[in-house]
Amino acid sequence: MVRTMRSLTLCLSLIWAVALVGPAYAQSSDPFYQGKMLRFIVGASAGGGFDTYTRLLARHVGKHIPGNPSTIVANMPGAGHLIAANYMYAKAKPDGLTIGNWVGGLVFKQVAGQGHGIRFDARKFEWVGLPVSDSMVCLLSRKTGIRSLEDWASSGSPVKIGALRPGSLTYDFPKILKDTLKLPLRVVGGYRGSAGIRLAIEKGEVDGACVSWESIKSTWRKQLQENAIEILVQGLPKRHPELPNVPTARESVNTPLARTLLKVGVEDRSIILRPYMLPPGTPKERVEIIRDAFMATMKDPEFLAEAQRSKLDINPLPGHRIEAVVEDMFRQDGKVVAELKGILTAKDP
Repeated sequence: MVRTMRSLTLCLSLIWAVALVGPAYAQSSDPFYQGKMLRFIVGASAGGGFDTYTRLLARHVGKHIPGNPSTIVANMPGAGHLIAANYMYAKAKPDGLTIGNWVGGLVFKQVAGQGHGIRFDARKFEWVGLPVSDSMVCLLSRKTGIRSLEDWASSGSPVKIGALRPGSLTYDFPKILKDTLKLPLRVVGGYRGSAGIRLAIEKGEVDGACVSWESIKSTWRKQLQENAIEILVQGLPKRHPELPNVPTARESVNTPLARTLLKVGVEDRSIILRPYMLPPGTPKERVEIIRDAFMATMKDPEFLAEAQRSKLDINPLPGHRIEAVVEDMFRQDGKVVAELKGILTAKDP
C-alpha cells in the first residue's frame, strides 16, 4: 500500500511538472515565422518579369515555411536595380524577413570594376535561389537577308543591334560577340525595354537584338509565327533543347581567352540574372529555411500550374549554386576582367 501511494505521488508530481513546463516549452518551440510577414523587395517596376515572378512566388512560398508567414511585395525600382541591391545590403534587417530580387548583372559590374554607385559586396549576400536562368540569343530581322552566322560574318556593313542601357546583357552580349566572333555590328543602346526594341525592328530603326529566348517565346510570338526573325546564335554553354539547330557562340571560337570571355561576360551572367537573396548576416538556420521553402515552392503543383497559365518558364537553381557562380566570377584572372572591360567600354564607330 505504501509503495502504491509513493508511485501515485510520483506520477502526480511528474504530471504537475509537465503542466508547468509544457506551455513554456511549446512557446519556445513556436516557429520563428509564425505570425510574421515576409517582405519581397523587387528592383523593378510592377508589371515586368521580375515583378511577375516575385508575386507568383509570394503567393505560394508561405505554406512551405514553418509558421506559414504572410507575404507582401514592394517594388523599389531605380538606377537599373541598384537602389534595391544597395538597400538589401546596407539597410534591410538581417532577420530572415526581407528577401531581395534584383538583376544579377550587377554582380558582374562589381567584378568588372564598373560599379559606380554599387554599395555592396555580392560575395556577402545569402543567395536563396532563382526560378529560371535566362537563355540569351541574338536574332536579326529576315529583311536583312542574313540566315546564318556565316552570312553575318561576311555581310560587310555592320548590322544595328537594339539594346537597353550599357551594362545590360542586351548591350554587352553583342559587344562581346563583335570582339570574339568578329561580327560586323553596331550596338544602338537606350531603349527602355524589349518591347521598344521589337518595335524598332519592325520600323527598321535597327536590324536585330540580343534578348532571352524565354522573352522571345512569350512576347515575340507574332514575329515567330510570321517567320519575321532569324535566331542566329546562343549565349549558352550548350544548345538550348528548344533551339537544337542554332549554334552557340562558344562553338564558333577557338581560343581559351574567347571562351572565357563568353563564359564570364555572357553565360554566367545569364545563369544568375533573376536571383533572390537575403541580407548579409542573416542567421544560417533562417537562410536554410528560406532556401528549402524556395525550392519546395518550385516543385509545388499549384505554383507550377499558375506559372504555366502565365507562360512563365520554371527551371530553378538553388542558392548554393548561385553562390558558386558568384565566387567563380570573382576568381577570374585580372587580365580577363581587364579585357572584358575594354570590350564593353569601346566606342562603336
